[in-house]
Amino acid sequence: MKITILTLFPEMFTPLFRSILGRAQNGGKIEISVVNIRDFSDNKHFKCDDYPFGGGAGMVMMPQPIASAIRSVDPEHKAHRIYLSPKGRTFKQDDVFGLLEYEHILLLCGHYEGVDQRIIDLYIDEEISIGDYVLTGGELPAMVVCDCLARYVDGVISSKSLVDETFGENGLEYPQYTRPAVFEGVAVPEVLLSGNHADIDKWRRERSRALTKEKRPDLLKGD
Repeated sequence: MKITILTLFPEMFTPLFRSILGRAQNGGKIEISVVNIRDFSDNKHFKCDDYPFGGGAGMVMMPQPIASAIRSVDPEHKAHRIYLSPKGRTFKQDDVFGLLEYEHILLLCGHYEGVDQRIIDLYIDEEISIGDYVLTGGELPAMVVCDCLARYVDGVISSKSLVDETFGENGLEYPQYTRPAVFEGVAVPEVLLSGNHADIDKWRRERSRALTKEKRPDLLKGD
């Protein structure tokens, strides 16, 4: 899978080239490219924003630099183009598998008061939000989408690690424990030390369901 990110602040994306995602790119499992929109401005000062027509606070990203950047990295519109926006549909775990069907994902990061609407109308396939709140820009949402997608690209993470995750078919994930067996007077549940895999699986299912009912009952269908 190839992911191209268009942004005014490419320096923010250093974490995408570290840890698991860094190894995945070094191993050829996924390709992430970060493109500076300013490089495509036809203004001698690389200006990419201006005051909104009609007045109002803040600045709006101009259409020319964005359009030029998109046409440069995706001239034949083969990528699925996403604008990260608080007005978009909320990104959920199930959406990951749909996006994995695309060979190339393009993520546009807005900033300030957002981008000129004509960019969305002419160049964008869908808008995605990571939650009902407003951030200073689309860079953090773009990193969230990248991380979610990369985990499910074949070979990035062991398939065993993707089983029984939070937001899987059982709702929230069960509690996890590691050494020591007793920490500050609190012991690991005995069943996890028993070696009885049937009892362990039962305990995990029960705890998963109980946590989901307590913290996210909206995830329990039919209850």
